[in-house]
Amino acid sequence: MKSKTGVVTRAQSLIAGVNKHLSAMTSVTVAGQSLTPAQIVQSLQTLVDLRTAFLAAQASAKAKVSAETTQSPPLRALMSAFTAYVKASYLNSPEVLADFGLQTKPRALLTTEAQAAANAKRASTRAARHTMGSQQRKAVKGDVTGVTVTPIVATHPTPAPSPASPSNPAPNGAAKAASTAAHAE
Repeated sequence: MKSKTGVVTRAQSLIAGVNKHLSAMTSVTVAGQSLTPAQIVQSLQTLVDLRTAFLAAQASAKAKVSAETTQSPPLRALMSAFTAYVKASYLNSPEVLADFGLQTKPRALLTTEAQAAANAKRASTRAARHTMGSQQRKAVKGDVTGVTVTPIVATHPTPAPSPASPSNPAPNGAAKAASTAAHAE
């Protein structure tokens, strides 16, 4: 028996059989061991109990994961909003922010030379990657040359006239002679 549920079902059936047919015996030799029917029942019941406990723990874990998945996003949004509130309220009090476990990072102001270098590097990177903003992309137009567009005019099909009488085909030799005469001219 390969499935764990099948093993549990078999163990429960064996327990029922031991209780019904072997309860009066004093000992049973199994796999070289002499065991009482009560010991056999206890061992089989342990197997059943282990699987039952596992399934209960698995169901509990699934329920807890589901609860976290559904409840966590709004709680994290609340935490983020409250963190923003605390930072805004106590921006100039680093001691109070530390009590909340927060710290402010003072933004380092760049010197004029550093700002100029950063701007040049940013422009160089955009040029190398051909990065464009939305307005720049709108200005890009493709050039197409050498294409002639011929309009298609739909005409109503006219049925081909059907011959009144079938024509007699020319014999092979006559058709070939007419063909070579036309090419000779």
